[in-house]
Amino acid sequence: MAEPGGLAIIWHSRTGASEAMARAIAEGAGELARIVRAQDANADAILCAAGLIFVCPENLGTMSGIMKDMFDRTYYAVLGKIEGRAYATAIAAGSAGQGAGSQIDRIVAGWRLHRVADPLIVNLNAQSPESIRAWKTVAVEDLVRCHDLGKAFAEGVRIGIY
Repeated sequence: MAEPGGLAIIWHSRTGASEAMARAIAEGAGELARIVRAQDANADAILCAAGLIFVCPENLGTMSGIMKDMFDRTYYAVLGKIEGRAYATAIAAGSAGQGAGSQIDRIVAGWRLHRVADPLIVNLNAQSPESIRAWKTVAVEDLVRCHDLGKAFAEGVRIGIY
C-alpha cells in the first residue's frame, strides 16, 4: 500500500447541516480533502488517509445510525493498520452534541487514532419534532469554524506533523 495521504472527511446528514459542515471543512482543507459519504465509505477510504474527520448529526444523544454503520463495516478491516493517525470530529447537534462525539471517541480509541482538534459542535437548537426534521441552515460563523478546522488539519498533514 502507498503511503497514506490527504484528509478523508467522512460525513452523514439527514437535514443538511452535517453536509454543509463537511463541505466547509473540505473547502478549508483544499486539495488534500477527500469528502466521502458515510454510506459509501469503505476500509480503503480510511487506509488511504493520513487524517480523518468524522462529521455527523447527533441523534437521540448518539451519532447517526449511518455513521455507526460505517464504523461497523470498516472497523476490523483497518484494525491494527492505522494507529497514530490524526482525527477530529464535527457534530451537528440539536442541543448538546457531546454524546455523538464521545461515542466516536470510544470507537476510534480501538484504532488508536490521535485527536488533533477539540470537538467541533454546532448547536442548531432544534428541539421540537418539526424543527428536528426540518432542513437546516448552518450559521456563517459556524461554517467558518468548520472551514478553519479543515484548513488547520490539512496544514498539519501537509507539513507532516500528522
